Amino acid sequence: MSLAKPVMRGLLGKRLRFHLPIAFALSFVAAIGFKYGVTEPRKRAYADFYKQYDAVKEFNAMKEAGVFESVRPSGE
Repeated sequence: MSLAKPVMRGLLGKRLRFHLPIAFALSFVAAIGFKYGVTEPRKRAYADFYKQYDAVKEFNAMKEAGVFESVRPSGE
């Protein structure tokens, strides 16, 4: 008795027909998960932050703290 030879002809094509749709489906699921799990909450957080943000108030606070070299604090 001899062992049957493995089928090598067309092996890559057969494996690609099986694995390629799975790879595309998993990458699509990962992209959708990243979009709704990371980017959408991040966009909401930025939007919420900038609803409350006052740039002039922050500038004045940094000016009084002496952060800027070209703008003197009010006390000086």
